[in-house]
Amino acid sequence: MIELGSIEEGSSLIDELMKLTSQSLCQLEIKEHFNIIKEIGRGKYGRVLLVTHRCKGTPMALKVLPKSSTKLKGFLREYCISLHLSCHPCIVGLFGIAFQSKEHYGFAQELVVGRDLFAIIQPRVGIPECAVKRCAIQISSALEFIHQHGLVHRDIKPENILLLDKDCQRVKLADFGLTQRRGTLICFISGTLPYMAPELCAIVLEEGQKEVKAPPLSVEPSLDTWAFAVLLFCILTGFFPWERCNEIDDFYEEFAHWRLEPMKFSVPSQWKRFTPVCMEMFSRMLALDANERCSVGDVKGYMGKDWVRAKGINGWVVENGQVSMHTTSPCRSSHGSEQ
Repeated sequence: MIELGSIEEGSSLIDELMKLTSQSLCQLEIKEHFNIIKEIGRGKYGRVLLVTHRCKGTPMALKVLPKSSTKLKGFLREYCISLHLSCHPCIVGLFGIAFQSKEHYGFAQELVVGRDLFAIIQPRVGIPECAVKRCAIQISSALEFIHQHGLVHRDIKPENILLLDKDCQRVKLADFGLTQRRGTLICFISGTLPYMAPELCAIVLEEGQKEVKAPPLSVEPSLDTWAFAVLLFCILTGFFPWERCNEIDDFYEEFAHWRLEPMKFSVPSQWKRFTPVCMEMFSRMLALDANERCSVGDVKGYMGKDWVRAKGINGWVVENGQVSMHTTSPCRSSHGSEQ
């Protein structure tokens, strides 16, 4: 259970951190203080650079965001939230270095030498169940910690889970650029990703529209629960369960019908590879009504059971003497335009 006191305390601390950081944000040029080794990440937000500190030689990852597309308040929020949460062992750590140059805002974070989770997913295969469960335990712990502080990550996807080893013995959650306080209202978003919950997809501002019909959406931990479930499906299978959560997507519609009336509709074909206990877990995490979703921590109660059924010839899933295959898109990198 999330206690109100911890939420209010976390929010006030972040506000205070933002205020203090804005007052002490130093001015420095990147190349004068850091040796740039190479670029290790790039996205809509900016870039992540592998650097060493010129004086101390410390290797670190430098996240730099162009001032032309980044508001100071947004930068301060991401940095202070990241700093506030970085004490958790399954969240990327920070050095406490924040600065601005002539063209960028930036901060230094722990260098995780390895790949992200997306890099090891085999299309239409996924990764071994034992590795998935190791990821699930660690990411659920990180998300519980985030939610306890009154925050919602809002960008759970394989690219934001960094691996310290190839077997997923140690993983870390990264990128708090979209993280917001619980209860923040979102009026609209532009574009969708497979990880977005139905209530998020309902406030998409389609091309040509001036406003959305749905009321503003309150940011809640249930958004992370849904995205976490889609993440687990992707790394277990190597493909997405659907492209977007609305009536246009046949795969989502098939799942939604089964979820609402499981006695009337059979389990959709791409879900038949999972055991009944795993489907119970997914059913709770992917409740269409956000108020009915379980918390991310409930995943821990399913670790002792098998998630994937035994496989038959050519890797097809055997289900009551019949075989079934999925036809949805393979898991691939997705970049939305959420606002």
